[in-house]
Amino acid sequence: MNPYLWIKALHVMAVIAWMAGLFYLPRLFVYHARVGPGPQSETFKVMEEKLLRIIMRPAMMVSWATGLYLATAGDHWREAWFHAKLALVVAMTAAHHYDAILVKRFAADANSRPHVFYRYLNEVPTLLMMAIVALVIVKPF
Repeated sequence: MNPYLWIKALHVMAVIAWMAGLFYLPRLFVYHARVGPGPQSETFKVMEEKLLRIIMRPAMMVSWATGLYLATAGDHWREAWFHAKLALVVAMTAAHHYDAILVKRFAADANSRPHVFYRYLNEVPTLLMMAIVALVIVKPF
């Protein structure tokens, strides 16, 4: 039984859960931005807050903890591809925190952006994920 492989598996599971949230939360914002105050808005508020608190935050924390372990155990700290990947993961974390700010704005009925803004915002995690996966698999430098 190899603990490194179990931690790697846990890392992949956590990243998948985190990414699912990063893909879905802005999609909820698209729909939430299209409704006015009322019962439908209240439903979106609950969905957004629970997605962030119950799925996304724990998944992000496990992704970071296991990722840092894997980087140390695999001695990747001196590799250039890893530094690029780490910078992109920091950007992904910033996107996560921006989403958390938006959840609070929607909860306070203070959204000032049209639904189209959230359609574009929804693409940021996708682009970051594509670059991160390419760096991890190809290790181009």
